[in-house]
Amino acid sequence: MGHGKPGQRQVLESVYSVIALFFILVACVELCDAATVVDVYRLIQYDMSGAQFGSRLANLNHHAGSLHSPPGSDLSRTVLIIPLRELNITFVREYITQKQPLGGLLILLPQMFSPENRETAKSSRETDGEDVLKNVLAELENLLTHSKIPYPVYFAFEDDDIEAVLADVKRNDATGQPATATTGGYKLVVSVPEPKKRASPTITNIQGWLSGLKTDGDTNQLPTIAIVASYDTFGAAPSLSVGSDSNGSGVVALLEIARLFSVLYSNPKTRGRYNLLFGLTSGGPYNYNGTNKWLRSFDQRLRESVDYAICLNSIGSWDKELWVHVSKPPENAYIKQIFEGFSDVAEELGITVGLKHKKINISNPRVAWEHEQFSRLRVTAATLSELSAAPELLESTGSLHDGRQFVNETAIIKSVKLVAESLARHIYGHKGKNIQIFAENSSLAVNPSYIKSWLDLLSQTPRVAPFLSKNDPFILALKKELEDHTDEVNVQHEVLDGVFTFYDSTRASLNIYQVASVTFDLLLLLVLGSYLIVLFSFLVITTRGLDDLISLFRRPPSRKVKTA
Repeated sequence: MGHGKPGQRQVLESVYSVIALFFILVACVELCDAATVVDVYRLIQYDMSGAQFGSRLANLNHHAGSLHSPPGSDLSRTVLIIPLRELNITFVREYITQKQPLGGLLILLPQMFSPENRETAKSSRETDGEDVLKNVLAELENLLTHSKIPYPVYFAFEDDDIEAVLADVKRNDATGQPATATTGGYKLVVSVPEPKKRASPTITNIQGWLSGLKTDGDTNQLPTIAIVASYDTFGAAPSLSVGSDSNGSGVVALLEIARLFSVLYSNPKTRGRYNLLFGLTSGGPYNYNGTNKWLRSFDQRLRESVDYAICLNSIGSWDKELWVHVSKPPENAYIKQIFEGFSDVAEELGITVGLKHKKINISNPRVAWEHEQFSRLRVTAATLSELSAAPELLESTGSLHDGRQFVNETAIIKSVKLVAESLARHIYGHKGKNIQIFAENSSLAVNPSYIKSWLDLLSQTPRVAPFLSKNDPFILALKKELEDHTDEVNVQHEVLDGVFTFYDSTRASLNIYQVASVTFDLLLLLVLGSYLIVLFSFLVITTRGLDDLISLFRRPPSRKVKTA
């Protein structure tokens, strides 16, 4: 009684095997045929004063579609794959502004925009087509970062795998057979945890100090000149925002100026009677929040000792003309001194420097340029930039289109010569004299290799402040570099003002599956089911006989209840 018949056991084992096989095959029907895995970068998600911007979702699990989808198609469960080369900005703008439903958006960027792309600047003829793409990307970024988008938006770079997938998707869409659960096609899947707020994001300011030479009996504090550059970025995708020009070029120039003056100041005979203060500030895109906190940390004596500050911003892609932006009127003695010093050197270098005066609106907390944070604290300052007008908030702050190939180290070298030479002539009293302190082929010459290596590093390093930790390797590298060239380095950690809130989940892996249609699935299951029934019947007949098979389907006799 305790042991079943051998035949019965064999049937049961066979049935279990068949059932297991059935479930394995059913599970494989939908999930088989993974086409490829692609690195993708999510559109930034942030809040500003409580208002929501950027992509509000991260998970993706929809079929792929293209711009070739039939007009009027329901795209609420479709991820549109749009190459930047084919982008119709009007179509995207209408979709976003009219809040039309969409499953998701995947923008394919040319490899030229990848931080891994180490190409340097090309001739104007070669960059004509690239400039068009750059302008399209700039317009797209502006649209995406200033809109609230209720679906996932990702960026990826063109490669053979994803282009083959897109070609298939386009072919199906063009024949009027867009991918759906019924027709099959490609499914795009991103599985990541729900984005969480970045709690109390840190901004880090780094300050280097070169002490001037005091003469015997001189008890007064020496005057100070500050050279400042904001190093962090903001762009449509935090993991790709390297900001080669804005403001990688300013950072590189500051480091080279610090290196040049460290040579002069290392010898008491050539040390100037000015202190030099070098400031690498964070929070630049967010109203120069870090600069404001850095300046407020100065004691009054230091702040009053600053003759003037020169802020460097976007000086890596100009040709003939730079601009000096100021808040104080051009008649101001310090402003005249700064501008005339630049103009004299610029003339010798064969370039033009223009002056732009813009008053500060004290009632408006928004600052257009970094020097305005100094001006608000009554410190004379100016910003040197290739930009003739201040960008809007969160624009031109290291976007996706601000890559290495659009920056020319020759422009940075000229900017360094302009600033260093005019500063040195002021410090050493050579104003108006045609004396080259940083002459080529001398020990004080600007070093193109140094500039190129730092520019390359910055062009591969995303620097969106809320995603940089206090001990990020890049911040430590900047600190070490200033330590090599200045006497004293201080690092200041502050919390970014609460006006801005950022969310994590900035990059992910996109799995692309080729899935069969439901019709095919049903047909396969029908064939499979028929096969299993035949197999089951055969096993029962061969082990227990036809009668037992028939008895399985026969109704059991009803039991009569015995009455007492």
